Order: sequence, then C-alpha cells, then structure tokens
Amino acid sequence: MSRLNIIKQGPRHFVIDGDLTFATIDKQSLKSFSFLRAASEVTVDLSRVANTDSAGLALMIEWIKYARHNRTQLNFKNIPEQLLNLAKLSGFDQSSHFAIKTD
Repeated sequence: MSRLNIIKQGPRHFVIDGDLTFATIDKQSLKSFSFLRAASEVTVDLSRVANTDSAGLALMIEWIKYARHNRTQLNFKNIPEQLLNLAKLSGFDQSSHFAIKTD
C-alpha cells in the first residue's frame, strides 16, 4: 500500500502518486481539493497510480464535482485501466473526463 500524494509539476499540472484505494483515501485526502483552484484549467496525471478501487473512482468524481462548482476545467490523463473499467461499469465512461488521454 502506497500513500496517496498529490505532487505539483507546474502551475496547472499535478501528478497523483501512490494508491487510490479505500486504505489510502482518508479525510486529509478529501480535504486536499485546494490544488483544483490552482488555475482555471488543471491537468491531473494518474500515470503513477499503482493500485485503485471504487474509492479511487469516487474520489475522482468528487474532484470533478468540486472543479465544476469552482469553474475549473479539470482534465485527467494516463488513467489506469482498472479505473477506466470501473468508470465503464458505473456508466461514467460516457463523461469526457474518462476519455483516454496519454502524453
């Protein structure tokens, strides 16, 4: 189990490092939405996510809702296959947020 970290790569670019799972997402993770206010458009790279489960998908959905509320354009790239499969099972694969984007 790898702790969840949000790493700033630039003014509008962030990398998620670690696991997006029930075991790693805690109250601190849920309060760490401030990175979504960094700019009017934010890109989140998920290439360093090692493991994920439905809690990871739920957190991403909360980020989307928060970004919409704050009028921030949120883009995900390098979404792990497991998260894409969960999004498909949940019907979220129709959202532009879960379109496959790579470098």
